[in-house]
Amino acid sequence: MMKLYYSPKSRSFTALWLMEETAQPYERVLTDITTGAQKAPAYLAINPMGKVPGLQDGDTGLGEAAAICAYVAERYPEAKLAPPLGDPRRARYHYWLFFGPSCIEPAIIQIFTKIQVPSSTAGWGDATQVFDVLDQALQSGPWLLGEDFSAADVVIGSGLDFAVRRFKMVPTRPAFDRYLDLCAARPAFQRAQALSGN
Repeated sequence: MMKLYYSPKSRSFTALWLMEETAQPYERVLTDITTGAQKAPAYLAINPMGKVPGLQDGDTGLGEAAAICAYVAERYPEAKLAPPLGDPRRARYHYWLFFGPSCIEPAIIQIFTKIQVPSSTAGWGDATQVFDVLDQALQSGPWLLGEDFSAADVVIGSGLDFAVRRFKMVPTRPAFDRYLDLCAARPAFQRAQALSGN
C-alpha cells in the first residue's frame, strides 16, 4: 500500500486530493513540519528536499506534488486520471500537469515577494501572463481536458485555489470562480480538505 507523507495546511493538499480521487486505499503519515519532522533522515530518504508531500510505494520514494500526481495517475489507470498512452490529449495533459509548479508557483512567489524579474528571462514569463493564459484555457471546460477530469485539474485546481481563495494573492475572474466551484464540489476535494485542515 502506498504511504503519503503530509502535513496540514501545506502543499500536501494536492497529493491528498489526488489520492482521494483514486478511490484506492493508502496510508497517510502525518509529518509535522512545525517540529522539523520533514528533515529526519528516514524522511529525507523518501524526499531529499525535506518538503511535503512525499510518497512511498514499496521501495520507491518520491517528492514533488505534481510528480506524485503523475506517478499515481499512471499506477491506477482505472481511476482515469490521465489519458492513456497514445491518446492525443496527453500532450495537453502534460502541459497543464507541469504548468502548476513551473508557472503558477513561481508567479505566486513573484506576486508575494514583489520581485521584478524580466519576463524574457523568467521561465514563467510574468505573473499576469500566467493567469491570463490559465483564464483563457478555462473559458471552455468544464475541465482542462474538456469533459474529462484529470490529475492536471488536481494540480491546477489546488494551485489556483491557493492563489485565489486561500491567500487572495490573485484577483478572481469568472472562469476561475466557475472552475474552483467545480473543484470544490468534488467529494475527493472535500475529503482532502477535511484531512489537511484547509
